[in-house]
Amino acid sequence: MIPLARDLDPGAVYEAELSYVWSALGRLGVPGPEREDLAHEVFVIALERMPSFDATRPLRPWLFGIALRVVARQRRRARYVREVPVATPDATDDRRPPDEAAAAGQEQRLVLKALEALDLDRRAVVVLHDLDGHPIPDVARALNLRLNTAYSRLRLGRAEFVAALRRLQGGAKA
Repeated sequence: MIPLARDLDPGAVYEAELSYVWSALGRLGVPGPEREDLAHEVFVIALERMPSFDATRPLRPWLFGIALRVVARQRRRARYVREVPVATPDATDDRRPPDEAAAAGQEQRLVLKALEALDLDRRAVVVLHDLDGHPIPDVARALNLRLNTAYSRLRLGRAEFVAALRRLQGGAKA
């Protein structure tokens, strides 16, 4: 019998995982103004499905899978003109010298820009495995993929990511 997560406190899950879901949505290419609505939608769906969640599995890949499907659905139904987001400065770490903080911010923007070049399905696998550190079997389960498909998307996604970095850096080696 599979242990279910009926005893999970939804409020505690929300408090503990909101920042993760927020950053996952950003890594999936959701602009800042839309993240709040989509994060809300992710947690509404998670709350509905929580009674059937297998408590032996990690929570974050499950939430990421929900986020991926929410983003994919939002993109399919996006028939409106998108607002062009105004770049907002990222919060800086006060303990860093300004030049290091600026360089780290540039690197982060470069990585996010390179991730935007990836197909959403490949991006999801790369983010979950390479950035979030989840093992491929967990990634495959969270995204409802066959294990070989997850490995293939990881390999192709990494290659596309490196190519995108090279393009963005003007042909310099990434």
